[in-house]
Amino acid sequence: MKFRPCIDLHNGLVKQIVGSSLGDSVVRENFVAKEGADHFALLYKKDGLSGGHVIMLGPGNEEQALLALGAYPGGLQIGGGINADNAGHYLDKGASHIIVTSHVFRQGRIDFQRLEELKKRVGKNRIVIDLSSRKKAGDYYIVTDRWTQFTDCKITSETLDIFSSYCDEFLVHAVDVEGKNSGIELDLLKILSQYSPIMTTYAGGIKSLEDIRLIEEFGKAQIDFTVGSSLDLFGGPLSYEELVKNFG
Repeated sequence: MKFRPCIDLHNGLVKQIVGSSLGDSVVRENFVAKEGADHFALLYKKDGLSGGHVIMLGPGNEEQALLALGAYPGGLQIGGGINADNAGHYLDKGASHIIVTSHVFRQGRIDFQRLEELKKRVGKNRIVIDLSSRKKAGDYYIVTDRWTQFTDCKITSETLDIFSSYCDEFLVHAVDVEGKNSGIELDLLKILSQYSPIMTTYAGGIKSLEDIRLIEEFGKAQIDFTVGSSLDLFGGPLSYEELVKNFG
């Protein structure tokens, strides 16, 4: 298990926000950085942290995203508005992988034609599928469009098997706790650790080392983690240096 760093971009700034507020009229912000995305990318590069992600939450983030990729070529994945037509552009600009969600769904259902086209263009080993989820009626459903729209796709062993044939890794945000520093979604973690056939990064709600130890306990070396709002880099209590030292 290792620590995967993150750079979340909103309106051209590095931010940490409450994920479930993205569909609201006012997005709730936990932290807004004074530094640009390349500052954080260079820090992650210096500390040897690979496989982190840059997420563009809406328009106006392209410039900062490209600065991050240029600062740490091959060290960061990128997501947010990625499709088959622009994926190659971001790979050429230094992304190790492209991250997709909304593009591979249409009207709330898996679009296998788009999955096949994306796989054909960039290769399975350069794709991460974001299966970020919210709980509804006791099950976890994949959400798209900046986490505002439910799909009809549950997180199950069958779903994970299907998607794993199209990608190298999964990224899963537990959206209901994302940015709330309220603890992890243990039920979702257990599903991922039991059924995911490929490497998966969990994000959402991590507030303490105890949460990270739970991921380590249940993840069976198959689940990595990322920390956002709780990290001291972004105004939280968890020590970045300690995570690098113990999980880098």
